[in-house]
Amino acid sequence: MNKKDSVILNENITFPEVRCVGDDGTQYGIITIDEALKIANDEGVDLVLIADNAKPPVVKVMDYNKFKYQQDKKQKEAKKKQKQIEVKEIKLSCKIAQNDIDYKVKHAIEFLQSEKHVKFRVFLKGREIAEPEAGIDVLNRVWDMVQDYGTKDKEPSLEGRYVNMMVLPKRDDKKKH
Repeated sequence: MNKKDSVILNENITFPEVRCVGDDGTQYGIITIDEALKIANDEGVDLVLIADNAKPPVVKVMDYNKFKYQQDKKQKEAKKKQKQIEVKEIKLSCKIAQNDIDYKVKHAIEFLQSEKHVKFRVFLKGREIAEPEAGIDVLNRVWDMVQDYGTKDKEPSLEGRYVNMMVLPKRDDKKKH
């Protein structure tokens, strides 16, 4: 089997002897592949190879299309229940004016209140790269303004030409003061 989801059915099963199991749990025992195919044909369903490396290999008499449909349905349900984490990025600079910080923080607070993660990034231009403390200072000023709405993932850190700080939304139980 080259793909993880490719399945060997009916006449494509080449083992001479197999352990055959019914869809309802019926044990047919170790029988020849021809007998297993006859059982599947009599019931009007497929013979599906379940475990090809068992001794002897295990096959199941079942309606493969119904089985595949139920598997797909389960996967879709699991996907629906998965929570997508959305990260909003807010870019700043070392020489940013206070009113610009206020405006960007207002948006950051809205994102945090709607359960989104916010990544603040201060871009270091030219010689500012030699003094990343200026970027850290900007992020600390921003943090003072958003700390009531979120929790700091970790301290501001230098990554290339950016100083980054991730802020996560506060949990619901802490939000209601």
